[in-house]
Amino acid sequence: MVDATARALWQRYEPVHDLVYFAPQARRAADALGLRGFWMGYFALRAAPLGEVSPAVVTSGFYVFHPARVARALPDAWAYAAPAKVLAAREDAMDAAMTELFGPDVTGSAGFAEAADLAWRAASAADTSGRVLAAANQALERPARPTARLWQAVTTLREHRGDGHIAALVSQGLGPVEAMLLKAAAGESDGAFLRETRRWEQTDWAAGGARLRARGLLAADGSLTAAGAAARAEVEALTDAAAEGPWAALGPDRTARLAALLDPLADAVEDSGLLPPGNPVGVTPRRRPAGG
Repeated sequence: MVDATARALWQRYEPVHDLVYFAPQARRAADALGLRGFWMGYFALRAAPLGEVSPAVVTSGFYVFHPARVARALPDAWAYAAPAKVLAAREDAMDAAMTELFGPDVTGSAGFAEAADLAWRAASAADTSGRVLAAANQALERPARPTARLWQAVTTLREHRGDGHIAALVSQGLGPVEAMLLKAAAGESDGAFLRETRRWEQTDWAAGGARLRARGLLAADGSLTAAGAAARAEVEALTDAAAEGPWAALGPDRTARLAALLDPLADAVEDSGLLPPGNPVGVTPRRRPAGG
């Protein structure tokens, strides 16, 4: 099934994309630009393809962050580094991070270049109508370095899926807090971690829980009801369906080949210890980390 393919590819490219948040090279690049603290770096590095956008635009596009979290980073970040400088820095940082983590023999191999080109072809085929973050990333120039090309391609694919996921949430009447509560109740992420890092107050969290209970989606103890599990499954099915386009365009053989090439890269990220506990992105590891 195409939907199963979309999810399987996400499980492989998401860890590679996540290096921009958690690899030390990304933090060093943000620091070198004068960006202050993890969150200013996070928002600037991720939002840079959009240009010097306001906090309101990023709050809307990123969806799950409290407006105050975003406003502490933007627009101040653009006074330290213009988006073009941020984009150049993140490309260099991802090249350095991938070369160190995967090894120069891997990043310099023909297979790695093949993965970069296949991912770029899939990302270029993505329909970005109504998908602002995906469109902004897709519009960036094709990097010459295979490392940067692969990372940028999977980032476009990731934001394409994310934009579709937000559309699915909106279609089901699930706001940012409700979306995170359902994710946590489904066991995909740690709820306290999501609330604290996205900077929602306990009162916001409680109000979101009350709304879900009123709809019959959460039980009194915060667990999913049958209706809640069905609502969550519907959102995920809609997300997968909305993400199928790039893989239909790439075709089953080339998609399977890309999945196989991404497998060891995703494994290396998952085994590296770089991804934090609490699983903020909600992707299920395909296997247990080494030694786990």
